[in-house]
Amino acid sequence: MEIRPSRYDHPDAVALDALVQQEYARRYGDDGDTTPLTPEMFTPPHGAYLIAYAGTRPLATGGWRRQEDAAEGYSVGDAEIKRMFVLPEARGRGLARRILAALEADARAAGRSRMVLETGTKQPEALELYASSGYVMVEKFGLYRCHEDSRCMAKSLVEPA
Repeated sequence: MEIRPSRYDHPDAVALDALVQQEYARRYGDDGDTTPLTPEMFTPPHGAYLIAYAGTRPLATGGWRRQEDAAEGYSVGDAEIKRMFVLPEARGRGLARRILAALEADARAAGRSRMVLETGTKQPEALELYASSGYVMVEKFGLYRCHEDSRCMAKSLVEPA
């Protein structure tokens, strides 16, 4: 497996994003995640977008974007994870954990101090992944902060002194 940086509008990213939207719709019974996202949000130094490949086949994805809008509950220094997804047939290989670690390292190198994310109660495997990676529940933020199924988590990116 190789994890490569990509643009959010790359054809492989677009295809994986369509699949993650189908997954959200299946689990939550709606139209998926309607968070407005643009390729520029994932362009350094504002963020990063990664795709894991087996040869030429894209299997998993994830990105982070800079977030500091206090009105939506973010803090100065936040990096928000978006579009973490692994194809069903590639799950159980540690790809999500590898992408998560790469996103954290990239955000830390970009000077971000905290990684934040929003997931939902109908994604228990995501909640388990993040909790086992050091994320803790925090006050809700972002577009879905008023949704009952929403869960927000965070992890400090600052190395202990």
